[in-house]
Amino acid sequence: MRGVAVVVGGLLLIGGATIVVLADQQRAAEVAQLHERVEQTTERLDEIGDDNLGLAARLTALRSQIAEQDAELTDTTGFMQ
Repeated sequence: MRGVAVVVGGLLLIGGATIVVLADQQRAAEVAQLHERVEQTTERLDEIGDDNLGLAARLTALRSQIAEQDAELTDTTGFMQ
């Protein structure tokens, strides 16, 4: 009986250790996948930031153009031509 208990205990110990190792490997793979996602998201945010800077420059130019046109429209005397 003791022999059976020792064998079953040993099998349970080996099985438990295997489960712990597999769970740790799965966790490590998920952490690596999350790091990759964070890197991709950071790169995308950098691209979006560059796009926003370009759009901000265009918006500034358009606002200046609108201000000039608004000034021309408000000139009721005709002296600004």
